[in-house]
Amino acid sequence: MNEELGITIGTEARAARQHLGLTQAEVAERIGLVHPVYNRLERGKMLPSVPSLYRLCRELRVSPEKLMGLTATGDVRKGTKPKPKEEDAPELRRLLHLARKLDAEDLAALLHVASALAR
Repeated sequence: MNEELGITIGTEARAARQHLGLTQAEVAERIGLVHPVYNRLERGKMLPSVPSLYRLCRELRVSPEKLMGLTATGDVRKGTKPKPKEEDAPELRRLLHLARKLDAEDLAALLHVASALAR
């Protein structure tokens, strides 16, 4: 294993994950890895497979170039980095992720609580 590449990928993945406000367990679940394996990846102790790298880049919204330390900005198309939207706030994305796991009855209860809090 290329240790330098492993550390670079792990460091960039951790920074992107924290920027999105996600936990290691959430990212691991979303990309189809078990938590201990994803933890090893972030610590630079292993390299992801190509399919895992692809899913990681998509989930963390980072280019493969950025994740592997090949560019300064990670954006292949200079000047085209999308501006974050209000609905992209980490807390809202996390809430949406959790809400998708609820059954219809629990989702209705969550909607009722959210409506009451928004008043």
